[in-house]
Amino acid sequence: MAALQRKGLQARILSSEEEEKLTRDQALVSDYKQQKLEKEAQKNWDLFYKRNSTNFFKDRHWTTREFEELRSCREFEDQKLTMLEAGCGVGNCLFPLLEDPNIFAYACDFSPRAVEYVKQNPLYDTERCKVFQCDLTKDDLLEHVPPESVDVVMLIFVLSAVHPDKMHLVLQNIYKVLKPGKSVLFRDYGLYDHAMLRFKAGSKLAENFYVRQDGTRSYFFTDDFLARLFMDTGYEEEVNEYVFRETVNKKEGLCVPRVFLQSKFRKSLKNPTPVTPCLGHES
Repeated sequence: MAALQRKGLQARILSSEEEEKLTRDQALVSDYKQQKLEKEAQKNWDLFYKRNSTNFFKDRHWTTREFEELRSCREFEDQKLTMLEAGCGVGNCLFPLLEDPNIFAYACDFSPRAVEYVKQNPLYDTERCKVFQCDLTKDDLLEHVPPESVDVVMLIFVLSAVHPDKMHLVLQNIYKVLKPGKSVLFRDYGLYDHAMLRFKAGSKLAENFYVRQDGTRSYFFTDDFLARLFMDTGYEEEVNEYVFRETVNKKEGLCVPRVFLQSKFRKSLKNPTPVTPCLGHES
């Protein structure tokens, strides 16, 4: 199986069949079920990690290739990098990065079970890493991370699992621990990704927001929505583009179109105080 990748500023163009499917599947999950899903979000992610242990996601070695900020500590022998991985799962990004001895990492996850898996990993070293459980929409990161102490925040396939009405709370939270002038590195599901088109009727929660069979949820981002979300919270846009990958399975003759949004947003040097956004979101 091979994967071909390109980047662009325009969303993927749908086929007529794909457009028809999305137009047809407009019915939303009931308010009662949506409230239940929000209430049980942590439980559903904990059960996900119970079922899959540490085996579901592959180690993500691509992060240093895509984000030069993660390579900055290699330029000089004594140059250190302090990072926060917000939503670390079982450590698939974290442990490959900690192979660099100049990195110290804070890492947190919504799921207590995922945090325990990280701590049980033989590579876990409390001298190099501090891992803790955290609901980024309500638990103050300052209880674990000093203010404005982090050189880079990684937000990789995390924000999509948060209800859109609460995403700004995550960005406000990480803003407090990020140094002025430093960046959030973002990658997540983009509009019209193959995973979005695979949802069956009855899975739609809101525009671009769906629930999986196991109760976990996923949002599919447009570049405009993400830019507004970050900038209304006080960040400055550096890079914000779609990543298109065609995963080709020659044996089965399948070509699967994947779409991600890959971005960098910087904490302003001019106004390091977080802005309360006016997005019509819940506070």
